[in-house]
Amino acid sequence: MVLDKKYEWKLAASVSDDPLIQQLKEETGLSSLAAQLLIRRGYRNLDQVKHYLSPTTADLLDPFDLHDMQKVVTRIETAIAAGEQITVYGDYDADGLTSTAILYETLLEMGAQVNYYIPKRLQDGYGPNQAVFERLIAGGTKLLITVDNGVSGQAEVASAQASGCDVIITDHHELPEQLPDAFAIVHADLSPDYQFKSLSGAGIAFKVATALNDEIPQEKLDLAAIGTIADLVSLTGENRALVQFGLNVVHLTERPGLKALVQQAKVKLNQVNEETIGFQLAPALNSLGRMGDAAPGVDLLTTTDETVAQALAKDTTKKNATRKQLVTDIVSEADEQAQSQQDQAILLITGSDWAPGVLGIVASRLKDKYNKPTIVLAKTDDADYKGSGRSISGFNLFRSIEPIHDQLVAFGGHAMAVGLTVSPSQLPILQHTLATAGKEQLAKLAGKPTLTLDYAVKVDDLTPQLIEELQQLSPFGTDNPKPRFLINPINLTGLKQLGQHQEHLKFTLVGKNRQVDAISFGRGPQAVELATVATSCQIAGTLGENEFRGHRRLQVLVDDFHAVGPVILDRRTKRLVPEMFSRTGLYIFFDENLRKQLKPYFTDTSKAVLATELSEIPKWNQAFFVDCPPTSAAFTTALQQLKADEITIYFYKKRYLLDGGMPTRQQYAKLFKFLETHQQIELRSSLTQVAQRLKIDGHLLIFMIQVFSDLGFVTISAGHLQVVTQPKHQTLSTSSSYQHRLQEIDLEKELIIREQSQLMQLIRQAYKS
Repeated sequence: MVLDKKYEWKLAASVSDDPLIQQLKEETGLSSLAAQLLIRRGYRNLDQVKHYLSPTTADLLDPFDLHDMQKVVTRIETAIAAGEQITVYGDYDADGLTSTAILYETLLEMGAQVNYYIPKRLQDGYGPNQAVFERLIAGGTKLLITVDNGVSGQAEVASAQASGCDVIITDHHELPEQLPDAFAIVHADLSPDYQFKSLSGAGIAFKVATALNDEIPQEKLDLAAIGTIADLVSLTGENRALVQFGLNVVHLTERPGLKALVQQAKVKLNQVNEETIGFQLAPALNSLGRMGDAAPGVDLLTTTDETVAQALAKDTTKKNATRKQLVTDIVSEADEQAQSQQDQAILLITGSDWAPGVLGIVASRLKDKYNKPTIVLAKTDDADYKGSGRSISGFNLFRSIEPIHDQLVAFGGHAMAVGLTVSPSQLPILQHTLATAGKEQLAKLAGKPTLTLDYAVKVDDLTPQLIEELQQLSPFGTDNPKPRFLINPINLTGLKQLGQHQEHLKFTLVGKNRQVDAISFGRGPQAVELATVATSCQIAGTLGENEFRGHRRLQVLVDDFHAVGPVILDRRTKRLVPEMFSRTGLYIFFDENLRKQLKPYFTDTSKAVLATELSEIPKWNQAFFVDCPPTSAAFTTALQQLKADEITIYFYKKRYLLDGGMPTRQQYAKLFKFLETHQQIELRSSLTQVAQRLKIDGHLLIFMIQVFSDLGFVTISAGHLQVVTQPKHQTLSTSSSYQHRLQEIDLEKELIIREQSQLMQLIRQAYKS
């Protein structure tokens, strides 16, 4: 059986002999492992590494190098001086909420007449909305500033400008061919002098705040970090500096809302890191827009009232819990459609009663499961289909749909994620376009996606010290991923499925001297296969820590696993019945007499052989070990010579010596004393009576007499036992019968009564040796 990989694994080339490693260790205190990783990721000199490890404010670029920044500052200052109403127009995701909070706070502190508007996902959609713009302008807004959106709103911006309201766009999304005719546009891609092009919406808003303050607003770095991490932009260059500074500010933040949200996540404020934000805080903020109105997210981030903050944080956490359940339910339903579209290059899933706000997450889950670009749409009240799409690495989903954008009700996004609204009549057009684009683009991406592995290690190498060494290189994220390891465990134990639908898999990696917990999300259904595959599984994953009741434990987060080998079925038994030999297969014996005895029960399509004959036997689909091997070495040899896809283990033994164990010294003494008073005993006729009198099991009594015979305490001739007078003093354990029984008992412990996971460990070791 092959438990196949989801990815094509690529182990990074070694740079262990690079002379820069020693210099980095001496100058920066990095471990050899960390130094090698940085060298492989392109950091080729000491200055680069120092900036990477300890960025300074000099790594935050001049905001006035951004396109139109001076024009923006002048217009905002004019609006403040004139008392004009300014509206910050944001977005409903975590990046949009933090962008809005940054600029809204900045303008308040400058004395501006300012409010903000967060579009409602379902009613307003993403980006500029003409009806909303008209309402805001009618309400007195003279200056509209978009954050984390705007470049796709040509018509809306033109209408606002024509109404006498200036529009300043601050955005980071992909630029369209035709830019809106706004008063000003702040975008890194329009700025040839600005050397970093991957700022998030919050990053751009932070640059505007910096320009307005004419200095770095340190107290807003926490919001910039959250938005940057949440939007999955490249965590290199200026973004890395923003996040590193921002995490330090988070640890000391006085924002009541942020503190309350962290408290709801059950995390200590000084332990918040990029993973806390990426997997707990950002999803909670995102849930607001998915479940309804996201505007309370800005209130949460900007309020100075602790009571209000606690209430908003609790409500946010509650909405996030509801969102999680919705996602689970919809994924389960949508997956049925996905399974019926396995011949399609791009999955297009539609539903009628699905919450539109979570469809992006659903698309992402299906994309991960099937490694295909996925679009998930739900029918709205006006009969249109609205939803989101998520793509795989190397496939530009935005460009695949962009040629028909004018035929759709609404469309926007970028290479990896799109949002769209489609009328029922447009669905066939979309389907045809996706099919064509899928064939063209995916043909170039034939094969599995690549998973780069940084190091190959054993389980014993996974230590808390290794975590500390790698932590020197954090924060991790897009373009600066956590180091990924190829792990070769000796065995896997404790496999169990977790989650509401048993969708996740937890197990323990066993090394020579260490065991480490591991968890694999979404691979729960493969628990049985992984538990029974005979060869040791290779694991690809990252290292993390799991905290439970105040204790932190090392944990491997599994990205992928791979195993090739026969499936082992543990059917160990004390009793053989004819039905056990009804299946076609190869039946393997260690005892020739037992093979002859059972010969009548085999079908014509089966074959019964001795283990010593296996080297000459061709491959069978199914094989059965019928009786218990005489030694573990004999079993190991048989396994290595056997060629089969599935191996069933019966390990039958007529009598278990473990049931009787080894006689006690008192039992030996009682028997010897009895024999001394009965000089000669006829064994055949008297053995049962002797056993009853001494209250010793008959089989055990025979063994004890064999021990006495080995040591010359008695002689046996023609069925008669004779006690030897004045025998030579010898230790019982020197008897060959005594030693043989000990070995058999040890064998029973090793092969017959040991737990299944331990038996699998023995089998995996046999295949390795």
